[in-house]
Amino acid sequence: MSGVKAVALIIGDANVRGSVQFLQQPNGATHVKGRISGLSPGLHGFHIHALGDTTNGCNSTGPHFNPLKKNHGAPTDGERHAGDLGNIVAGPDGVAEVSIVDVQIPLIGQHSILGRAVVVHADPDDLGKGGHELSKTTGNAGARVGCGIIGLQSSV
Repeated sequence: MSGVKAVALIIGDANVRGSVQFLQQPNGATHVKGRISGLSPGLHGFHIHALGDTTNGCNSTGPHFNPLKKNHGAPTDGERHAGDLGNIVAGPDGVAEVSIVDVQIPLIGQHSILGRAVVVHADPDDLGKGGHELSKTTGNAGARVGCGIIGLQSSV
């Protein structure tokens, strides 16, 4: 099944707002595309978290989506959580244009990300290489400043 689409509306701290679309391509990779504003300029960790629960804001979205029980890493690493999408970059205007293609975040199948959450963090993700005690679990990416639940999107 190709052409499955999903969307997450990002809300969070202060003025953090945006939307992110997910399109699963025929080859199985998922293209993540969107725009998030209200961020501080610079790098921000960007991950899929395990739960689509925002009852306590972004803090209730659980840990990174990690169905294969691996250590945190960069999107290009063999050893990484499925939800490890690296960093997005906010320009001087606080806007991040997102365009990521990844093969570990399908919209269908056993490890689907539908119903989970996408989370933007306050700080850069060290990609598991920072030597901090949190590097191998969260990338030491700091607080969760914005998030949204990933849901099916109309094909119209």
